[in-house]
Formats: sequence, C-alpha cells, structure tokens
Amino acid sequence: MKETFHIISDGSCDLPTELVQEKNITVVPFYVSFDDEHYFKEIAEIGVRDFYQQMVDRKGVYPKSSMPSIRDYEEVFLPFAEAGTPVICICITTKFSGSMQSALNARSLVLEKHPQAEITVIDATINTVLQGQYVLEAVSLRDNGVSYQDTIKRLEEIKSTGRIFFTVGNMEYLKHGGRIGKVAALAGGALDIRPIITLRQGEIFPSGIDRGRKRTLKKVMNLLLDYLKESNLSIDCYSIAVGYGYDVEEGVAFRDQALSVLHDKGYAIDEIPVYQIGATISVHTGPYPLGFGIIEKGIHAGK
Repeated sequence: MKETFHIISDGSCDLPTELVQEKNITVVPFYVSFDDEHYFKEIAEIGVRDFYQQMVDRKGVYPKSSMPSIRDYEEVFLPFAEAGTPVICICITTKFSGSMQSALNARSLVLEKHPQAEITVIDATINTVLQGQYVLEAVSLRDNGVSYQDTIKRLEEIKSTGRIFFTVGNMEYLKHGGRIGKVAALAGGALDIRPIITLRQGEIFPSGIDRGRKRTLKKVMNLLLDYLKESNLSIDCYSIAVGYGYDVEEGVAFRDQALSVLHDKGYAIDEIPVYQIGATISVHTGPYPLGFGIIEKGIHAGK
C-alpha cells in the first residue's frame, strides 16, 4: 500500500536502525571525525558503538560532527518528489546545527525540477533521543490516518512540550565545546562536580550541579517528576525515553529505577524505551550522558 506521506529525519534523531526500518523512516546521517580530516557517515560508515569506544580509548582527543550536505538531502528528497509522495523532514534544532538549512536548500533545488512536490521541513527545536520520540510521534500520526497537513499542524503544537533532563560524566567535553567557563570546568574536575542540564525549545539551560553520579541522576529524576507534576495532562499523554551513552547497562538500570520511582509516586507507566545517544550530541557531552526525553504524544485521550 502506498504511504500517504513519508517521514525523514537527520541523524540526530538517534533511533535504532531496526526501528527506523520497521517504521519506514528515512534518516540522513551526520558525519563524525576524530582528526578534522577524515569524516565518516554515522552508522553507515562508523557504528555508534565503535564511535564511543574510540572516545573512551582516546582520552584527550575530541571528535567533531558535521551536518548533512545539501546534496545528501537532495538525493533523499528526489525519489519521493518523482513518486508524488509528500515528505515531512524533521531536523535537529537550528540552535545546534545548520542541518535544517541544508534541507531547505535541497528542497528548493528539488522544487525547481518538480514544482508540484510537497516537502515540509520542520525545526524540531530539540535533538537526540527526544528528536527520535518526536519523529515517532510523526509516524504515529501518519499510521493512524491523520492527513499530511493535520500532521504538520499537530507536530508544531507539541514540539514546545519537549524537554531533555540529563547529566554527563564530567565537564571536560562541555568545556572543550565552550558550553561552560574554564573556571567551572576546573572546579568540576577537582571536586567531582557535575552539571544537571535541561534542554527546552532548542537551547540548553543549567539546572543545578552536584557531586557524583548517583546524586546528579537523582536530580535528573526530580526534574522529570517536577515536569509531570506541573502538567495538566496525565502521564499516558507523554512519550518518555531514557537516553544513554557508552554504558548500556547503566542506561537500563536507570530506566528500571525510574519506573520504580514513578510507580511509587502513583504514575501508571509500564514501559520506558532506552536508546543510545549518537555521535552528533555526544561529541559535546562526552561518552557518559544519561537522562530523559519527554514530549507530548501526537495522539492521546486528552486530544
């Protein structure tokens, strides 16, 4: 059966390859480099696990990421334009990357050849695992028979509800990327102080600091609980996921702990998926980011 429209995202969405294939999503990968000279397409040319292993093994070497090119997007858009299939392309927040501009430029080139093509490019205002959740909400809308235009409208409505609450292993990578001052980075290294960070509407904001992994993760959990407490919607109206870096066992354990805490607080939730954060974001966070992504569902009982 011919799909009513197709969902495309850039590689910041960090969805597992098997899930991307199952949900009929096209991903345009970012590039990553450890030497500023050789760039590799994430997943296609360097696996996420291999990328993390290099980060862990090569301390002091800071990888860089590069956005998809105009040509990358054009090659993806063209077959759908030729087939007359409308496209929704969801890109990482423009505050972090020029990926969306590449997509818009590619759209213009495709429309010159196929002026009837329908290609909508959306600034997700979010990234990584949260962007993946947003993409899956787009898929849910499509697969439940919501029209192309109504899906676009609903996606624009819910994206402002997206939040990432997370912490990192240390401040080293944030310092290198210019995200925090040198003094704060030095203090963090000396005292084992780690930041708790919130991402909302495309930007990151400090949400506190503490010593040690256990204490910072407790504060991350509290940020999620505060968000749910302040919401007018029940927990089943939200998509929640855990994002982890190098250590999958830590990610699963954190998810299990979160489910226990939520149950103790009276929230009826049986499952939270666990996804690995990809290279696009971990070049800034280092190999040990861990936290939650939460966003309102595209379809729920309250809507």
